Amino acid sequence: MTLDPEAVRTSLESRGLTNLGDINYNLTTAELYEHSLLFDEGILTEHGALSVNSVPYTGRRANDKFVVEENSSKGDVWWGKVNKAFSEEKFNALKKRVFAYLQGRDVYVQDLIAGSDEKYALPVRFIQEYAYHSLFVKNMFIQPTADELANFAPGFTVITVPDFKAIPEVDGTLSEVFIILSFEQKLVLIGGTSYAGENKKSIFTVLNYLMPKQNVMSMHCSANIGKDGDTALFFGLSGTGKTTLSTDPERALIGDDEHGWSDDGVFNYEGGCYAKVINLSADAEPIIYSLTQTYGTILENVDIDEDTRVVNLDSQVYTENTRASYDRSVIPNIAPGNRGGHPKNIVFLTADAFGVMPPIARLTPEQAMFHFLSGYTAKVAGTEAGVKEPSATFSTCFGAPFMVHHPGVYANLLRDKITQHGSHVWLVNTGWTGGPYGVGSRMSIKHTRAMLRAALNGELDNVQFVKDAFFNLDIPTSCPHVPDEVLNPRNTWADKEAYDRQATHLVALFEENFKQFADGVDASVRM
Repeated sequence: MTLDPEAVRTSLESRGLTNLGDINYNLTTAELYEHSLLFDEGILTEHGALSVNSVPYTGRRANDKFVVEENSSKGDVWWGKVNKAFSEEKFNALKKRVFAYLQGRDVYVQDLIAGSDEKYALPVRFIQEYAYHSLFVKNMFIQPTADELANFAPGFTVITVPDFKAIPEVDGTLSEVFIILSFEQKLVLIGGTSYAGENKKSIFTVLNYLMPKQNVMSMHCSANIGKDGDTALFFGLSGTGKTTLSTDPERALIGDDEHGWSDDGVFNYEGGCYAKVINLSADAEPIIYSLTQTYGTILENVDIDEDTRVVNLDSQVYTENTRASYDRSVIPNIAPGNRGGHPKNIVFLTADAFGVMPPIARLTPEQAMFHFLSGYTAKVAGTEAGVKEPSATFSTCFGAPFMVHHPGVYANLLRDKITQHGSHVWLVNTGWTGGPYGVGSRMSIKHTRAMLRAALNGELDNVQFVKDAFFNLDIPTSCPHVPDEVLNPRNTWADKEAYDRQATHLVALFEENFKQFADGVDASVRM
């Protein structure tokens, strides 16, 4: 049983969305394929995936994201660069213009659920002008049951209008693009960009606001479960291997990106995956690679030969941030119900391009808070010819753009839950070894998988550890299927003094970044 289309129209009119054209409500994957192809939103690949392009905006527009400053929520928001204030007056004026723009236009409506734990599930209505965006959210979020759909009442609404361009001097935005959240009106407006990820991350931001108020730790992480029922979490920024390493044939996937940790355990916010696919190979990542060639998958900004429809996953012709969106039900080994128990192990992933972080290290609860608040990875300045120096990236809680409360709210929740449930915490470097980018080599994914497997299976519980001189980390001296010399990064450098200089430099960057949190945490929370 589903809502009657006229009931949907009436519901939309009650929100002020009047005189709409056709309302394409909860269309199937096949129907959305047909609409996308009919209206030239994308083309089919040789294996049946839908290829789309969001140029010129091929990634999230963090500078164009705002939170409406409202009396009911402004005291809870960590205002600043991440959460930029937008006036209620300007928001209501822009909303009026967006609603007027939609008059006479056909829209796609999907009623979906964010949050697989029914105690914390958020019903979300997506109203969109592109069919492929409707398919994207259908892939990414949880399908309601027949009973849930029959009584569907949106807890939040997202309206996405890529072809509507804001006028900064009129609308108060910074550009033609806008992503604006109103917690009071339970409404998100997205416009000026067709990058599908804005839909997903706007709801993640909403949940990062709502969940901590219910004592749920909201996390930008992937999660899976071992054969013995042990849950593991994987935190990490883009490019660190979060999706790749959690999609393990030997462990059932809970989800690849967004989760909550309640008093009952871990639950996925989503029903799908949004994997980065640049340079994906069938050998290193067979599961995700196969899903790039599957019906129902959306390939976003991936290079495709329009004559042969052959996909080139190695190409960066549009962006390095190429993506695949697919329903998690097509993954061979998934955890029932999108849920797991309290995590036995927590892994912080970093891709250290300086080449000085250990490939795996054990963290104390205090060190866990430090590295969680730091959210470190390093990137290579590949956009400028001849520049190979790494640059450090710090994104607090491994997801700063989506955190609404002060970072201390999330860090304290994590500390309390680690302490309560005795979770083991590990730092894993998937970046460079033997030297920085341009000198050393990328960490072997086979070695990384072996180290993770040993940590998760308890094989590192009884090995000897040594203290790292620069980062104060405990490093194992041995690990099954990994050469001993790989485990200590200094040993892999031919020039030991160069290692010492680089490590000292990175330590200083950590310390400088952490000054913003120092007043709000105990003195023991240090490197």
